[in-house]
Amino acid sequence: MRRQMLLAAAVMAALTAVPSASYAQSGRRDPEAEQRKQQEEAAKKRRQKEEWGDVQAPLPALRNAGPCPFVKSLYDAARYVEFKEGREASANVAWSGEIQGISAGCSYKDAQPIDVTMEILFELGKGPQSAGRQKTFKYWVAVTDRNRTVLAKEWFEIPVTFPEGVDRVYATENIGSITIPRASITTSGSNFEVLVGFDVTPQMAAFNREGKRFRLNVGQASATTNP
Repeated sequence: MRRQMLLAAAVMAALTAVPSASYAQSGRRDPEAEQRKQQEEAAKKRRQKEEWGDVQAPLPALRNAGPCPFVKSLYDAARYVEFKEGREASANVAWSGEIQGISAGCSYKDAQPIDVTMEILFELGKGPQSAGRQKTFKYWVAVTDRNRTVLAKEWFEIPVTFPEGVDRVYATENIGSITIPRASITTSGSNFEVLVGFDVTPQMAAFNREGKRFRLNVGQASATTNP
């Protein structure tokens, strides 16, 4: 859509530039003639603007269809650190995870709903207090409006088996389609946010909120009582 608009604007600029160029080549500078010429050009621009508006009536709504919803991880839930017996020390970490990146795109036009696709990269860790080599990490995807009112929320699972001797793996999750209805044709994607986060406990959320962190392969070399 944007390319078509830019091309059309370039055509309009070319059409309005031709008369001025031909007049400049005449070499004459009659003040009255220049004034008439300016008036004619102004009238022509008004006509072109009116014609453009008539022909491209749907464009105002399509312009609103441009922005995609803002997609990001929620800070309080962007990391997952599970401690044995709730004790915040590197030697007590059982499992950990972090959302490393999110890429997303959207498509919609006219009165259609917004269709969002996402790819999320997770980094997942096995700490010294892990029980075994298998863990199912849980995360959620939520759609909110600009007032942060949750419109929809869905949970997903990432079952992971850590290879022998490996304490960190990466997982890519593809969310094929998130459909967001629009109230009207003028409702754009900028009215919504798509948030991603781990399924964390209140203690984990507080840990993240306070800015504490450990490496995902914590506890392998030494034990530290302070984050």
